[in-house]
Amino acid sequence: MSNRMIMGRYVDTGSWMHRLDPRSKTIAMLLFMIAIFLVNSFIEIGIVALFAIVIMLSTKVPFRLYLRALRPLLFLMVFIFVFQLLFEASGTQLLNMGPIKLYAGGLEKGTLSVTRMILFVSFTAILTLTTPPLRLTQGLEDIMQPLKWLRISPRKITLMLSISLRFIPTVFEEADKILKAQASRGMDLKDQSLGRKARLLIALLVPVTIGAIRRAGDLVDSMESRGYQLSKPRSRFHILHWKRSDSLLILAVIVLLLIVGLPWMEYAGF
Repeated sequence: MSNRMIMGRYVDTGSWMHRLDPRSKTIAMLLFMIAIFLVNSFIEIGIVALFAIVIMLSTKVPFRLYLRALRPLLFLMVFIFVFQLLFEASGTQLLNMGPIKLYAGGLEKGTLSVTRMILFVSFTAILTLTTPPLRLTQGLEDIMQPLKWLRISPRKITLMLSISLRFIPTVFEEADKILKAQASRGMDLKDQSLGRKARLLIALLVPVTIGAIRRAGDLVDSMESRGYQLSKPRSRFHILHWKRSDSLLILAVIVLLLIVGLPWMEYAGF
């Protein structure tokens, strides 16, 4: 199960994206998110998709990993597409079968919504696949330094994030062991009905949750026994360096944002 998981997984291919500063990749991802939400036509979505595909190919990460990152959201994407298709009644009518009426506006909005989600998940996967989790949290801590003005500790947030990323493979591994143990006792999910599968998976959550709480308690005891104090200054093993390539990535995403956001700026009167 852990081998099929993409979130928090790092694949080192030595590409130029792997060598970038995690701060630049995080900022680029945030700007790319804004660009995704601004797209309002298939031409714009095509430009954004082309940009994302070029970046993904340049990472040298197998393309199937990006496709696997979409698998957990497949049901949600189908639901959004069908919902827009059935309940959006704008544009030319395409089909009229009694209570079912399909319009061109629903097809367009459903396609745009699903494509936005695909691009968002894919570009987020670029960040996680090309950045080690500890470097990523270190970059996030630097980006969130202005939160200190609001008396919010960035170190606490990034510590929780790094522990969560570290616990994800462990929890999946423990769930996989429990599933194998149940399968060795004769339980086969393939032969069960959908309702039966749901009840068995809910029963699986109990030992997994207990195991996660137990591991969290052991981690707290281990950190306290080593004298860890969050408020004390800490040194860094990896020093982040902002390079020219980082600035070029940010510049490229800003140009993309301007291209996509130009119709919105004209509509607003700028």
